[in-house]
Amino acid sequence: MGALLAVRKLSVGFGANEAVRGIDLHVDEGEVLGLVGESGSGKSATSLAILGLLGPAARTGGEILWRGGGTEIDLLRRSNAELRSVRGREIAMIFQEPMTALNPVMSIGRQVAECAAAHHPFTGREAKRKAIEALEAVRIPEAGRRYGDYPHQFSGGQRQRILIAMALINRPRLLIADEPTTALDVTVQAQILALLRELQREHGLAMLFISHDLAVVGEVAGRVAVMKAGIVVEEGPALQLLTSPQHAYTKSLLAAVPTLRTDRERPLAIV
Repeated sequence: MGALLAVRKLSVGFGANEAVRGIDLHVDEGEVLGLVGESGSGKSATSLAILGLLGPAARTGGEILWRGGGTEIDLLRRSNAELRSVRGREIAMIFQEPMTALNPVMSIGRQVAECAAAHHPFTGREAKRKAIEALEAVRIPEAGRRYGDYPHQFSGGQRQRILIAMALINRPRLLIADEPTTALDVTVQAQILALLRELQREHGLAMLFISHDLAVVGEVAGRVAVMKAGIVVEEGPALQLLTSPQHAYTKSLLAAVPTLRTDRERPLAIV
């Protein structure tokens, strides 16, 4: 299996500020790459550059090579209109805060159905059926009955599940999850991580999982890249980075993971 996505010498700037400075990353078919770093390290700017969502004020350079459609294309060289056929259909994204990502005045069923209808010539009835199936797949209870409910009628964890349903309804090759559990409490966070792992294995998805929390990334990723101030400072297998980090910044991220000590010998990580 080769690289499904290859980021080469990517740079992203806003005015005089360089958010990303010549980084190289790749995500292989079916693998989960964790991208970790503190706020402002360039993680989200990297993910938004991949989907062409940075806006006209951003300066970009380098290459973002996508091989999901059978031929290699450079996403940085594609127009917004051309990228629309890639977004949602080949590469999908889950955002951090579902209450701001969802439309508060549109039913959740209609929002999920529109994601399907945007890329397929479904009738209204077919799109609704697909939406209900997608909501059931992410464990929304009584999905058919709740199709017409609005985002505020769901819990935070359920809203995140709805975003996952929207992202996966078109069976993309790559899922970008940008801090998908940060806004959730610990118990719900664990449930969402378990769901993402299950769906990733079930569908053979490649996934770019972004977080500031190295312990959370270690729960889902097989390989991890650590970003600081717009550059990748360390990359390697997740187990290696969690047990034997080499860079001082990676060590500081691990040290920042809160622990609950029940005795002197056995710390329990809170993730």
